[in-house]
Amino acid sequence: MNFLRNLFALIGVLATILFGVGYFQYSSMFADYDPEFLETYGAVAERLIETGDPGMAMMWSVPVKEGLEPEDVIESLKSLATARNFLFVGESPFYKQVQALTGEEYRYVNFLSFCDARIGKMMLEHHDQYSGFMPCRIALVEDTSGNLWLHTMNMDLMIHGGRDLPPELKEGAIRVRDTIRLMMEGAARGDF
Repeated sequence: MNFLRNLFALIGVLATILFGVGYFQYSSMFADYDPEFLETYGAVAERLIETGDPGMAMMWSVPVKEGLEPEDVIESLKSLATARNFLFVGESPFYKQVQALTGEEYRYVNFLSFCDARIGKMMLEHHDQYSGFMPCRIALVEDTSGNLWLHTMNMDLMIHGGRDLPPELKEGAIRVRDTIRLMMEGAARGDF
């Protein structure tokens, strides 16, 4: 009995030492990371566990109110963007491309692009690779049941997923994120 108690005590001491060494080693490694770094990845991991799908875990999705047509949602997105000093910079009607290639009807899938050039410039001056986040895209998708959805990339990964961004860029990126979310939620209701 004493042997087991001593063994468990030794295991406890070793575990505490290893935890302490790991904490000091990794806390210094992540010292300049965004304060919301762990929370952001935790939320994505939680969504990944929930869905089992990395694509779903990295996206934000909003269902469109029943009765709204794609044209209504697009006009709403454009109006909401303009009201928030966002530029509508393009549209890619994917369903038309699929129909042209296959000769068959395809469900509605359209990619709409929006941009705030001032913040985009800051992103590019920070790192050229940030161009991959530009322009902000919102997909308007008819699911296989005929319901419309709006989807966009979870921008929290870009904002909080690594080393802390320079303050002005971080503030601008948060503004873009919040604007895109407001646009999606508003357009899903048919707001103008």
